[in-house]
Amino acid sequence: MGGISVWQLLIILVIVVLLFGTKRLKGIGTDLGGAIKGFKKAVNEEDKDADFDQKKQVEEKKGAESVSANTQSDVKEKS
Repeated sequence: MGGISVWQLLIILVIVVLLFGTKRLKGIGTDLGGAIKGFKKAVNEEDKDADFDQKKQVEEKKGAESVSANTQSDVKEKS
């Protein structure tokens, strides 16, 4: 009940190679690698977009606070 041994994995590998052939397996590996690379790129872009949105919100808050402070000082000067 231990699990799969090295010999069993080798037998499975030989059967898969015989069924699909090395060229087809190479193509599948290339496609899978490209898909993983594209996924990582999309995740990184999403993180950059999220960081950009957070920075933009912080800058908008700072801008709103400075406008609010200017408005308050204008009101005090007029009084």
